[in-house]
Amino acid sequence: MLVKCLGWHLALGISAIDLRRRLAIQHRCRGARGRAYAVPHFLLLIDKSASWAKSPSGLFSWLAGPWRSRFADDVQRNFVQFGLLLLLGWNSTMPAHAQLYVGVLGGFSALSGDSRSVLSTGSTAFSSYDPKNGGAVEALVGVQLSDWFAVQGNYIWNSNELALSSAQFINGVQQGYTETRGSSQQSIMADLMVYFRKRNSRLRPYLAVGTGLVHFSSSQERINQLVGSPTLPPVSFSSNMVGLHVPVGIDVKLRSGWAFRYTFSETISANPIDDHLSPPGQHKFKNFQNLFGFIKRF
Repeated sequence: MLVKCLGWHLALGISAIDLRRRLAIQHRCRGARGRAYAVPHFLLLIDKSASWAKSPSGLFSWLAGPWRSRFADDVQRNFVQFGLLLLLGWNSTMPAHAQLYVGVLGGFSALSGDSRSVLSTGSTAFSSYDPKNGGAVEALVGVQLSDWFAVQGNYIWNSNELALSSAQFINGVQQGYTETRGSSQQSIMADLMVYFRKRNSRLRPYLAVGTGLVHFSSSQERINQLVGSPTLPPVSFSSNMVGLHVPVGIDVKLRSGWAFRYTFSETISANPIDDHLSPPGQHKFKNFQNLFGFIKRF
């Protein structure tokens, strides 16, 4: 009670002498009730200095003066140590959040088709290619940077059958062909992944975007029909391209660091087939993949 009264009076700026007088009045009042207590002796020293009596801060300076400089040095030293510990702690916890994972997926691949027709006086020409669905395999390695972000490297292989056809009518003369070709595509992609739920969630949908190198190759399997003397595509050809990779999918958490993954991805690149058609096609080449598999986190 006494300490609280002293603190409030000092905080409100009441002089030390007034404080001593009020305590003396309370002493007399309480003495009449039989609950007397002594006025603290250090208050008797307050009126010995006019500067102390005029300002409570002078009293504080007199009391705390010998320790003020040491206290300031300790505060500064502790603040610097705390900042260094915070910085070292942040740097040490960052690698702890990173988590390596690997995985293998398999499924189906579908390629986009293309066609073109050209009409002019005295001639008509058209061409097209029709891809069939094929198998696909993906091997991946990634690092989970946090609950929300990951970087991932992918090797993707797929194989698809192609049916090419072309025909021309020039001055009443017809020529054309249809042929079956095999094709394969190998891609090396680097993706940035964004997860929509925390790492310990059972279901974690994600969206990713990346880019990389795409190698496409195709070879002739058989000629199904040949009319006249058309210009045929090369027996085999290949092309290297830069592709845009956009996967979306979900991870289903299992046990012991394992997870089931489904992903649907689209890879867009220049079309390596169009240039070998007559007339040539005009659209981008798209590779759609539905893949299922497992990943292991370490």
